[in-house]
Amino acid sequence: MFALVGCFEVALRNAIDRCLQIRFGSDWLRDFILPGGIFHSDHRVEKTRKIVQKAYNELIRKGIYNHSKLLAAMEFGVWKYMFSNVQYSLTGFSLLSIFPNKPHSTRQQRYDNTYIFVELNYINNLRNRIAHHEPICFGTPVCIDTSYVQNRYSRIMTLFNWMGVDGQSLMFGLDRVDDICLKINSL
Repeated sequence: MFALVGCFEVALRNAIDRCLQIRFGSDWLRDFILPGGIFHSDHRVEKTRKIVQKAYNELIRKGIYNHSKLLAAMEFGVWKYMFSNVQYSLTGFSLLSIFPNKPHSTRQQRYDNTYIFVELNYINNLRNRIAHHEPICFGTPVCIDTSYVQNRYSRIMTLFNWMGVDGQSLMFGLDRVDDICLKINSL
């Protein structure tokens, strides 16, 4: 699952980057944290600004700064928070365009930036559980339960689809979630 989350994160990051380069220029992330940038003077995005600033300063210190390296230095949470109400509005309400296949909102169900933020939060929590060596295939009380993984896998595949990315082809050879869940469930 960690490899699949990584593939999803890169696809999400690249889609956000393409969208914001069109709107803000080829070095938008750096420009956001510089004086006059949209993350520079707004205290509501201070945490994101500090994360970007730290990575930027380190790349400058090493003499290896470029936009791609700065993007790669960001953690999943930075991309998730691009859909928080504050950052979504600061970036011009444009990021939903990276999901051209997402359903249209109805009175009963809104598919807005908040919906995407919540979906990304589920995936971010899975990523963090794996990174911290927490169980992802066992329930409480202790029992075999792959429903958590299967649910998060389904969310990843849905968001890939909404982005217009063929997740199954992208992850060919890496995606063994169904097979492994079947084996675990047979124990």
